[in-house]
Amino acid sequence: MLRKKFENTKIILASGSPRRQQFLKDLDLDFEIRLKEIEEVYPPHLQSYEITNYLAQLKADAFNDLEKNELLITSDTLVWLDNEALGKPRNEAEAVQMLQKLSGKTHQVVTSVCCKTKEKSDIIYDITQVTFSDLSLEAIEYYVHHYQPLDKAGSYGIQDWIGLIGISKIEGSYTNVVGLPTEKLFQYLLKF
Repeated sequence: MLRKKFENTKIILASGSPRRQQFLKDLDLDFEIRLKEIEEVYPPHLQSYEITNYLAQLKADAFNDLEKNELLITSDTLVWLDNEALGKPRNEAEAVQMLQKLSGKTHQVVTSVCCKTKEKSDIIYDITQVTFSDLSLEAIEYYVHHYQPLDKAGSYGIQDWIGLIGISKIEGSYTNVVGLPTEKLFQYLLKF
């Protein structure tokens, strides 16, 4: 459906995330991957979706050489708990600490997507409520040691083992928690 609409547009995904790449494939889009290193630093007064909006736009702004027929897609995801942003952990010890904070609580997963062309830049975002059951230290350590939580906001992937055994409730978009609100992106692209 979208493939025909964008047959004369080169879609560029600026993300190394295999999950985001798979979602674009699942949306039946042809795209190429272009990556630019940026320092993901944001002003300290920003909160929740303001942070992800800022970072998605920052990632897009690194591409100031877009051609007329190109559409760039960037994205940023974070976990928001008790007025604190939980990004990607720096090491396994930090991953364990994050998961202990999330245990038995409800948090928000916030993802922003920036769609940029030579002429304009738009941001869409989504927020999903995720509740973890009480997680034992043994389960947390098992997950951290056997899976790859270091490349995931909040130290977990809902699609991983920890999501299967630890998430008791989700309100909102599942794909948003994985890292790309495909429903909102699809609607945006339909109107593009």
